[in-house]
Amino acid sequence: MRVEDFDFELPEELIAQTPLKERASSKMMIIDREEESVSHKRFADVVNYLNPGDCLVLNNTKVLPARLLGVKEETGANIELLLLHQIEGDRWEVLAKPAKKFKEGATVSFGDGLLSATCIESLDQGGKVVEFHYDGIFLEVLNELGEMPLPPYIKEQLDDQDRYQTVYAEESGSAAAPTAGLHFTEELLQQIKAKGVNVAYLTLHVGLGTFRPVQVDNLEEHDMHAEYYRLTEETANLLTETKANGGRVVAVGTTSIRTLETIMRDYDEFRAVSGWTDIFIYPPYQFKAVDGLITNFHLPKSTLIMLVSAFSTKELIMSAYQEAIEQRYRFFSFGDAMLIL
Repeated sequence: MRVEDFDFELPEELIAQTPLKERASSKMMIIDREEESVSHKRFADVVNYLNPGDCLVLNNTKVLPARLLGVKEETGANIELLLLHQIEGDRWEVLAKPAKKFKEGATVSFGDGLLSATCIESLDQGGKVVEFHYDGIFLEVLNELGEMPLPPYIKEQLDDQDRYQTVYAEESGSAAAPTAGLHFTEELLQQIKAKGVNVAYLTLHVGLGTFRPVQVDNLEEHDMHAEYYRLTEETANLLTETKANGGRVVAVGTTSIRTLETIMRDYDEFRAVSGWTDIFIYPPYQFKAVDGLITNFHLPKSTLIMLVSAFSTKELIMSAYQEAIEQRYRFFSFGDAMLIL
């Protein structure tokens, strides 16, 4: 299968630049895989599509203020760093822009010297390994100097930084939000629990895999960048119980589905485990863990639309995307939602 199979024309005005005032007020497209049908609701209606005994799985990763704007000490050139993940101690993998101006041995200063980063190693496609230098506690310095790493297609400033966090964000470490979860409110989660639906949490820290485009024609040649995940014993037991009792596992977001499918691929059961996943899901793929998916509308030719197509069919998803464009759905991080059952 080829990358071009997942291309579509998206009017620029349908790229959501700001979040809606109410998280759960977005549109929600319902896709019934068995009926191959599409219908249209509001996200607050999601409770009506979940049954007692189902398990809703949420990614509780928390976005770091991971965008740092600094100057190169040697020349004064402007350098931007995007933190991807902590390697060890004060060494991090980052994306640098412009990468060519930030070579091994160079140092960038942030906040008049409150923080600096020295390039230790150059990686592919703008990636760097840096070592940070600072006084005090790194996360406190980062909170003071860093900015929320909004995707490049969002041009507007975000007035409330918390709107790029889920209401259940807990485990710091992401370079981007698990955006399907942005639609949930505390009240909606309480309604879901009151219906008898279990709510479980896992962690996957979103990293370079989200930002790296597919640069090969043949999907089999694309390498996903590894991202850290963790599943607790409590969640593993809840998922096992759900399946044993005939309930459905409904993943919120592609990050949740990648974590669960990785664990089932590697262990053939839900278990408490942590590690790194580079799983790349595209058609055809046999899902072992997940029965339903809540997701947003994704970029053309992205690994995310490929995953969604694997969960349904490419033909149904591409047709649904065209209908979403006709119905003026909002796309990408702050956009509308899709529920596939």
